[in-house]
Amino acid sequence: MQTLDDEMSVLFYAVFRVVVLRCATGDRRARPDYSGRPARKKETDVAVPKHPFVSAARNRRLYYAGALSAVLVLSACGGGSDGSEEPEDSGPQVEADAELAEMVPQDIRDKGTLKVGTDSSYAPAEYLDEDGATIIGFDVELFDAVAAKLDLTAEWESSQFGTIVEGVDTGKYDVGISSFTINEERLEQANMVSYYNVGTQWFTAAGNPADVDPDNACGKKVAVQQDTIQVEDIQARSDACEEAGDPKIDIQQFEGQDQATESIVSGNSDAGLADMPVAIYAVEQTDGQLEVLGEQYEAAPYGAVVSLDNTELAEAIAAGYQSIIDDGTYDEILSGWGLDEQGTLTESEVNPSVEDQE
Repeated sequence: MQTLDDEMSVLFYAVFRVVVLRCATGDRRARPDYSGRPARKKETDVAVPKHPFVSAARNRRLYYAGALSAVLVLSACGGGSDGSEEPEDSGPQVEADAELAEMVPQDIRDKGTLKVGTDSSYAPAEYLDEDGATIIGFDVELFDAVAAKLDLTAEWESSQFGTIVEGVDTGKYDVGISSFTINEERLEQANMVSYYNVGTQWFTAAGNPADVDPDNACGKKVAVQQDTIQVEDIQARSDACEEAGDPKIDIQQFEGQDQATESIVSGNSDAGLADMPVAIYAVEQTDGQLEVLGEQYEAAPYGAVVSLDNTELAEAIAAGYQSIIDDGTYDEILSGWGLDEQGTLTESEVNPSVEDQE
């Protein structure tokens, strides 16, 4: 039998997820329908992640306040009073480039599609639309445009982040697009095509009630998505704490970034760290319940993942990214997500050097 605290916990998480989903789709640009490309198939086999419950020892008022705040945010970010939807933006029109299409391996040209693996919990890069099935995000829009340039259609499939590189290697996916930071370890496993530059950003509850200092987070509870570069980052910080004789960091790893963010909002975690666009998006979509800590650091390029034995496809994808950079489609897409002020690239490369990254 559930206690009152358990019931409030369930209420909080249920309302929180509705708020994030509703707000995230209420002010974003609609996914463009690229010229001449068939509509993307909806993802129909997506597992619903399990979320942790807040400790029953926490004060009931937190849940009442959180639920009330969520409801107020939901009412504020919803559509018009008559239930009408805002007009959709058709987005940039992208036409196939015959010369670029010739670069695509013949077997892929013959089937006309690219099967893409992605972790659809990482808003605003890749996440599920309000229908719970269609995968959207700035990563998705960028690669859809690249595929259109190559006269192909991207077919998106949700997967766990830590399995995507292996899926590309085994042929389950042609490409992996999931905010993969290019680093030496991943370059040993796959070809990677650069398309955006991103660093790590810390964030916490508004007002920083746990007094978290990213440079001295010893003894704090820090949420992070498993298998990301942030895990290595926070582990190194925790090791330094122990070496200095201070309490280690309580590293709380979650399967999805949405779960890590919820843990901070609920108070289970003191802070979190994620890629800069993800952290900023989380802050914006929780209507003042979160805030960023400091600036992003260790910026490095995101890369599309292609099998090591398919350099031909990697080169074609790089040419596709370069084409949308050169014709302005790239900036137009990123501008629609508010991400054109930093992190943009002027050149897409296959396996760029990462030795000098800091």
